[in-house]
Amino acid sequence: MTVVVAPVAAESFPAIGTTATVVVDDRGALPLAVSLLRADLDDLDRACSRFRPDSEIRAAERAAGTPVQVGDTLAAHLDTAVRAAQLTDGLVDLTVGTCMIALGYDRDFAELTDSDQAVAARPAPGWWQLGWDPANRTLVVPGGMRLDLGSTAKALAADHAAGHIADRTGCGVLVGLGGDIAVAGPPPPDAWRVSVNDDHTSQGPGPIVAIASGGLATSGTTRRRWRRASLQCHHVVDPRTGLPAHRGWRTVSVAAGRCVDANIAATAALLLGPTAPAWLDQAGLPARLVADDGAARTVGTWPDEPPPHTGRRL
Repeated sequence: MTVVVAPVAAESFPAIGTTATVVVDDRGALPLAVSLLRADLDDLDRACSRFRPDSEIRAAERAAGTPVQVGDTLAAHLDTAVRAAQLTDGLVDLTVGTCMIALGYDRDFAELTDSDQAVAARPAPGWWQLGWDPANRTLVVPGGMRLDLGSTAKALAADHAAGHIADRTGCGVLVGLGGDIAVAGPPPPDAWRVSVNDDHTSQGPGPIVAIASGGLATSGTTRRRWRRASLQCHHVVDPRTGLPAHRGWRTVSVAAGRCVDANIAATAALLLGPTAPAWLDQAGLPARLVADDGAARTVGTWPDEPPPHTGRRL
C-alpha cells in the first residue's frame, strides 16, 4: 500500500524486515513521531522476533515446557495472536512457526536463499497446546514448538504506534508497516488516501481508498518467496497442512476498525479460498480480493476500481 497524498510530512526507514512509514499533518511533530515509532518497533523486535536469539519469544521456546514470565509487549501480542486463532477457527495460528522452520524459513528473509534440498512439510502443532496465562503473564511453549506472530504483530504494532504518536503529538497520524496501515488522531479533510497494490513497495497504479479511522491491511503471496527443490514457498502457510497457501487468491486487502483485525481477516481469507468473499461479507468487512489470474473482486462497501488520482471513502 502507498499513501497517495502526504498531508504535511512523512518519513520512511527500514525496520523489522519491512519498510516503516509515519505520516503526520504537523511538520513540527515529525521528529517526535519518528522517534516514538522507532522505539515502539525496537520493543516489538526485542519481544517478538523469531530471528533474534535474545528475544523474549525465543527464550520461552528454549524453556521447552517451563513457565516463563513475559513483559507487557509480548503479553499484548500473545493475547492478540490467541484471539486471532479463536476468531478464525485456527486458520491464523501462531504455532505456524514450526511449519516455517520445516520449509526452511529459519532466518531473516534477507538471508534466505533458494535450495535444491527437499523439505518435509508438517502441520502446525496447534495454538491450543500453548500454555498462555494472561492473568499471570506466563507462557509455556511445549518442546519442539516454534512460534510466529507474523500474522498479527506488525498490524498490532501499527495500531499501537499510531495511537501512541497521536496521543503524544495531538496531530493526525498514519503509520504504515509494509502492507499494514493504521491511522489515529484527527484525519485530513479528505481522509487518508491510500493506493492499494499487490506489492507494498510498488508505486504503480492501484485502486485508491480513503479512510478516516481504523486500518487497512493487505496479505498476499507475491512477495517473500523462496524455493525448496520443486516447491515454491511463500510466507503465508496453511497450518492445517504446513504447506504454502495456494487457494486461488494472490492478495487480499481488508479495512476494519483496527489494522490488526484487518490483517487477521486478510490472512484468513487467503487460506479460506473460494469461501473467503462470503466469510468477509458475513463479518461486515470491506475487502478486495485479487485472484491468481489478476481478476479483482470486491466485498461490501469496498469501492469499485476508481479512475487514477481519485479516492472513495469506505
